[in-house]
Order: sequence, then structure tokens, then C-alpha cells
Amino acid sequence: MRKVLENLLERAASWPDEAQAELVEAMLAIEARHGGVYRLNDEERTAVGRGLQEFHDGKLASDAEVAAVLDRYRPA
Repeated sequence: MRKVLENLLERAASWPDEAQAELVEAMLAIEARHGGVYRLNDEERTAVGRGLQEFHDGKLASDAEVAAVLDRYRPA
């Protein structure tokens, strides 16, 4: 597998810049899923901040409320 990867990377060096950028983006995403450090994008960072604020404001559903919703949609 290593040789295949090395050959592909050598060929990728001759690809257009746009294709190389796409390859880099895909490789970074794969690396993040397999042990690398995941970096939040701005949209994700905003969503996490919003969730944390809701937590601090006590706006989360209780266990009983969550159970009631799940029970409503569980097959009988």
C-alpha cells in the first residue's frame, strides 16, 4: 500500500493547483478522523459556543423530558 501511495503522490505533484488543493483537503480530513487533531471551522465553533451557552443557561432538556420524547417515537 505504501508504494501505491508514494506513486500517487508523485503523480499528484503534476496535477493542477485546484486538484492538489482538493487532495490536501481530503487528506487532512482523513488524518483528523484517524488520530490527528480535529480543527473546528468557524461554523462548528459557533455551534459549540451556542451549545455551551445553552448548557450554562440551563436550557437543556432533563432526562425525563428526553425519555418522554424517545418513548413517543419508539415502536410499541
